Amino acid sequence: MADTKWMIKGREFANCNCSYGCPCQFNGLPTHGNCQAVAGFQIEQGYHGPTKLDDLKFVGIFRWPGAIHEGKGEAAVVIDERATEAQRGVLLRILTGQDTEPGATVFNVFASTFEKLHDPIFAPIEFQVDIAERKARLVVPGITEGRGEPILNPVTGAAHRVRIDMVGGFEYELAEIGRGWTKTSQPIKFELTDSYGQFAEINLCQSGIVR
Repeated sequence: MADTKWMIKGREFANCNCSYGCPCQFNGLPTHGNCQAVAGFQIEQGYHGPTKLDDLKFVGIFRWPGAIHEGKGEAAVVIDERATEAQRGVLLRILTGQDTEPGATVFNVFASTFEKLHDPIFAPIEFQVDIAERKARLVVPGITEGRGEPILNPVTGAAHRVRIDMVGGFEYELAEIGRGWTKTSQPIKFELTDSYGQFAEINLCQSGIVR
């Protein structure tokens, strides 16, 4: 049981190298046998013990040589440069799976699969996301740049809307699905083109999703 109580409520955009839909969301193996992903988060309201986290942003950059649950992954975390020393410290505790019940959040689960965690980066983060429209922009200068867009109908060109309703998950309850493009420069380098995009409300605490 986690001793320190925390909560973050906000929005996310995640882009990985899987095809639209991402088999990992259904306990399947990744489309290309490995996983590369970038996720941006905007905290609207949050705290860790007495430390407030409202209006801060953070980014996760991830790579695994196989499926996530097989481990051997590496990750880098970018924290909003506006965060105070106290906020930086507690955000890193949350994002590395600490102060969390085992398996309760995506951060805790992912942390258990890493064999390499790069030093944290503190930088300006530009992040806008419109979940309903399936649109997003995520930029950390010199680190990563990406965007999210709706899936388009191949015949009519109209925006296609599909959602994933996750029961008993550890990240979100309902996600709008689109597509994304991302290029990372450091400390993990890769490029994603017209692949799985996820737009969702998040509301997590030390015990998992707040329902």
